[in-house]
Amino acid sequence: MDLKALQNGSDIRGIAVEHEEKIANLTPAQVGKIAVGMVHWLRDEKNLADKQQSGKLRIGIGHDSRISADSLKQALIDSFVEQNVEVIDFGLATTPAMFMATQFPQYDCDAAIMITASHLPYYFNGLKLFTKSGGAEKADIAYILEHTDGPALVAKGSVTKYSILEDYSADLTDKIRKGMKTTDEKPLAGFHIIVDAGNGAGGFFAEKVLAKLGADITGSQFLEPDGMFPNHIPNPDNKEAMASIQQAVLKSKADLGVIFDTDVDRSAVVDASGEVINRNNLIAVLATIVLAENPGSSIVTNSPTSSHLKEFIESKGGKQVRYISGYRNVINKMIELNDEGINTQLAIETSGHAAFKENYYLDDGAYVIAKILMLLPTLKKEGSTLGDLISSLKQPTETQELRFEILAGNVRDYGEQVIRDLSGFVGSQRGMKIDPENHEGIRVNVYDEYGSGWFLLRMSLHEPLLVLQVENDQAGMNQKVLEELAGFFEGYKQLDLAKLTEALGK
Repeated sequence: MDLKALQNGSDIRGIAVEHEEKIANLTPAQVGKIAVGMVHWLRDEKNLADKQQSGKLRIGIGHDSRISADSLKQALIDSFVEQNVEVIDFGLATTPAMFMATQFPQYDCDAAIMITASHLPYYFNGLKLFTKSGGAEKADIAYILEHTDGPALVAKGSVTKYSILEDYSADLTDKIRKGMKTTDEKPLAGFHIIVDAGNGAGGFFAEKVLAKLGADITGSQFLEPDGMFPNHIPNPDNKEAMASIQQAVLKSKADLGVIFDTDVDRSAVVDASGEVINRNNLIAVLATIVLAENPGSSIVTNSPTSSHLKEFIESKGGKQVRYISGYRNVINKMIELNDEGINTQLAIETSGHAAFKENYYLDDGAYVIAKILMLLPTLKKEGSTLGDLISSLKQPTETQELRFEILAGNVRDYGEQVIRDLSGFVGSQRGMKIDPENHEGIRVNVYDEYGSGWFLLRMSLHEPLLVLQVENDQAGMNQKVLEELAGFFEGYKQLDLAKLTEALGK
């Protein structure tokens, strides 16, 4: 098969376990070849072998709880050993911990690989790759997948085993104490905080971080790794998952609930009242923290954020930069702005991917929770809650997302043509005006007969879809906007508009 088809932006992703009619395309055989491309990239493009006195690369490998993890890991190990690589097998790990394997001096990995497919169903898996300078980019993955032939068989490598989560957890607890400005071993004593790991790799956080800091973690759930994800998909952007942690918080009468995705690069929280703090609300909480520490900072988000979020950030003295969806895109934009001398401390997507400048520009779900934990003693002393921090953030009355499959052969050209044509359509409409501040698709503000809100039409990053998001502050007005847009979309026969027809009740 063409290994290039496994590229998923800046990751590698595919089907690792045959499922119904889905044929596995990310098998140990494929992964062994990909390992050759990785070594070519590290040696020939990154010149990392030249920096080692022995000339031998050191690569760390970790994985989440997926059932295909062990076989894919062994394929990587076998290939690397044949290529004279020193391998560290970290076993169960998280994506942020694997990046830290390149930073912790006791490991000093030239590169680290996390075997994960994030929140996707159990039969998927994938590879995320880091060096000391950060995550691999889209162009790096393309290079790797184009250079999978001809390994340099010069000598045998070696394999050692360590558990990185102990060191990662200790580092995190140290950072939390420093953030609280305390030397107290148990600064979270008196707090009841529960964790929902969804049977992914995040269960460590309850015992190794929260309990170590003194928190009561009774009521935590689904901490044991289980790659079949029997309880719910580990995904802070999933309604079922969020309902599960809400119920657990209320049942346990906890002060806070924490939920992670499978590989812990995303997270969200639920406060004591059962209020979900994710998407725009999580951005608002983190923006409040960042702007208190770094007044005037810019904050990069992806494009489909509420208009009220922009007003909220500006009211706190910051500036929102709406950018292209995709966690690497928003992170790279943050890096670019800082390189230009524009103070930018946070990049975050509505999906929960959040990276801080102070934390290696790394999207780390556990570090997000760490930043929130640092606030808790102060909030308790003041008699306030996380919800109080964002009480001035106005919530939209209606939000809706529709996805239209593009049936045309050239998906991107067709989708971009629809977006261009919509620009012309909007220009002839009363009550609609294109928002000039957008880097992705077309964002349109609506008013008068369409209420007060906006809609955004953009290409999906990885699927043959156009994504339409609609938000309004007046009840019933999303329907009016959709009715108007239906007249536009009906001229495009290569769009599957079933979701729009369903939303309109036709």
